[in-house]
Amino acid sequence: MSDAAFADSGDLNPIEIDDALAGTPFAKGLHHLRTVDSTNTYALQQARNGAPHGSFYVADEQTAGRGRSDHEWHSQAGQGLYLSVLLRPDLDTADLVWLPLIAGLAAHRAVREVTALDADLRWPNDLLIGERKVGGILVEAVAESGLASAAVIGIGINLHQRRFPAGLSTEPTSLDVETGRTTSRQQLLIALLRALHNEIVGLASMASRAAIPLRIEAISTWVRGRRIEVHGPQPCTGVTAGLDERGFLRVRTASGLVTVTTGGIRGR
Repeated sequence: MSDAAFADSGDLNPIEIDDALAGTPFAKGLHHLRTVDSTNTYALQQARNGAPHGSFYVADEQTAGRGRSDHEWHSQAGQGLYLSVLLRPDLDTADLVWLPLIAGLAAHRAVREVTALDADLRWPNDLLIGERKVGGILVEAVAESGLASAAVIGIGINLHQRRFPAGLSTEPTSLDVETGRTTSRQQLLIALLRALHNEIVGLASMASRAAIPLRIEAISTWVRGRRIEVHGPQPCTGVTAGLDERGFLRVRTASGLVTVTTGGIRGR
């Protein structure tokens, strides 16, 4: 991609990362970029060019980072973990719904492992500390003949920021602000990819898949008993009533129970 330049290693040591990821498909998969418009856009292009399963792309800066529903993700140079992971999963397109959920579980585990913070998950994929947003996840796919030939999991986590743009819909924060110390981008990257690998392996088991909604509920204050407003194709207001067996959000509204398959939520 013309606007991407490969970066010097900086605070990422490729040899240490490869050693830490040995035994996973991510070993030797690092592509470190100085600047790029969007790591997800870049990874999707690499997928179409034949890049292999397990390739992952880390940028020091994104000039046009993207969140869900075309929201901009502010990606200041050297201030966060901006990561996209390329997978070639053996999944029907209908099963891609699991990828955002396992990415959220992996991000939660990695943040806790590296910082000891217990992050909250706001369905479908906002990572919060208390009521403040610290990260987000965007999953996109390349599908052919009813099968996903590639999927890209994009994860952005604020690490070092002390100041943020005005007017954001959710008050932001960073891991450094919450912990009072400097968070290692490399440690978080390794923990995240290890956790994601374990989640991907688990998708082969129907029992593991069935447990995913319950595991989300166990670490999220948003999916049960929370009064919320849903934005997107299924707008409604009500109280969350847990996740169904596919991980979709159930909302009890004045008109009855609604199953929300896409969109975003905000507290009321």
